[in-house]
Amino acid sequence: MSASIYILNGPNLNRLGTREPETYGSTTLGDIEGLCRDVGEDLNLEIEFRQSNHEGLLVDWIQEAGDLAQGLVLNPAAFTHTSVAIHDAIRAVEIPTVEVHLSNVFAREAFRHHSYVSPVALGVICGFGATGYRLALEALSTVIRP
Repeated sequence: MSASIYILNGPNLNRLGTREPETYGSTTLGDIEGLCRDVGEDLNLEIEFRQSNHEGLLVDWIQEAGDLAQGLVLNPAAFTHTSVAIHDAIRAVEIPTVEVHLSNVFAREAFRHHSYVSPVALGVICGFGATGYRLALEALSTVIRP
């Protein structure tokens, strides 16, 4: 039986491929979804992949993941630095969560150095572009199936 993993993406990630290519590259969110589905198939993981620009909807999906999934990969994007609501939702669902960022947030503006998500995440992967999603799925696979 395959395990279910939710992969949730925050604001502006729907613009990948055209948004700040010097920072985020030319990979689209559709490309990342394809990568995640391929990795999921290799690891026998059922992937639920979503994106929203709305904080409340992301909170709803985190709660849904807590009811239906064995793990969560989350790229909260700008909500990383602002959302206590997302922090609280992750804490409430108690499923292993990996925080992912395409860029190295610590090599960027100082306001990006703080994360409300990191304290409630199992781990953080940043700076490896789309590969970070693959790394997150591999990490979750080892945690949910020791």
